[in-house]
Amino acid sequence: MNALPLPTRKLEDWRYADLDALASLWPLPAAEQIIVAAGDRFERAIILDGSIGEAAVQQIDLTLEAGAKAAIYALNIGGQYGRIELNVTMKKDADFKLGCAQIGGGDQNIELVTTVTHAEEGGTSSQTVRNVLGQKATGTYLGKVAVARGAQQTDSVQDVKAMLLDRTATANAKPELEIYADDVKCAHGCAIGELDAMALYYLQSRGLTPADAKRLLLQAFVAGAFDGAVDEEHLQQLALAKLSELIA
Repeated sequence: MNALPLPTRKLEDWRYADLDALASLWPLPAAEQIIVAAGDRFERAIILDGSIGEAAVQQIDLTLEAGAKAAIYALNIGGQYGRIELNVTMKKDADFKLGCAQIGGGDQNIELVTTVTHAEEGGTSSQTVRNVLGQKATGTYLGKVAVARGAQQTDSVQDVKAMLLDRTATANAKPELEIYADDVKCAHGCAIGELDAMALYYLQSRGLTPADAKRLLLQAFVAGAFDGAVDEEHLQQLALAKLSELIA
């Protein structure tokens, strides 16, 4: 059997990927399969923090049966290339929550790619994504929410924000909705910007150093992605350590 060819940038899900780094991992192993039984709860923390020069890809196929709840909290901070890919299928009245922070510097390339399919009625999903990028780093979020025919009363939201610490950094964001039902509430929002100069000035006028002022604002910026996580404190500590590297 012939091995699958390396993807090209003609494929939407790989448009911004570091294909040279990906080649060291190709072909990728099969995605992890997780099924959450009806009425059960599931939570997972994903941390990609490999050494610079390394590549890492985490792929998960997650199925939520009727009334199941799942929460995934992700921190993508390390390696030359880091990619988290989630494919979520939701049955009746299921609930899915994603909170993710991606923090990169140097010439890192970090990606989050999600597909959330509301296959049956009454499902709720939320995705909160925060990117902080410095130097020549690239951070990408490609997120699709698909609402199937008959999946009425779906409630879904994507909240994506990116902070660029240098004009040489790049943020890519593509929240996408594909809806085949008419009684739904789906929304997405995306913003890319820089640290607020007035907020920095205010904090420095209260005695903080420029670096501490930036660190405080960035910590607040990413903290919301981990709200409610069992490992919230640990995730925030790792995120703060990476932020400190970027503004040192």
